Amino acid sequence: MGVPKWHRSKSRQGQRRMHIFLKAPKLQTCPKCAKALLPHITCPNCGYYKGVQVKDVLAKLTKKERKVKEKELKSKEHGK
Repeated sequence: MGVPKWHRSKSRQGQRRMHIFLKAPKLQTCPKCAKALLPHITCPNCGYYKGVQVKDVLAKLTKKERKVKEKELKSKEHGK
């Protein structure tokens, strides 16, 4: 088994690890609803991808939730 020959100080250890860190994800805004989302992903809020509706977001909602969601989407479209 390999054993370190010299003690590595905390400063040197930090210098060795300086490139190991979490990076913030690059977010884009949805052109339809203006919510932040990852690139190349269907918008979970409105179901659009590249200006085409790919997923029906209202399909699995209850009647009450659907009404609220439709109202929200219409207000976003009129705001554009």
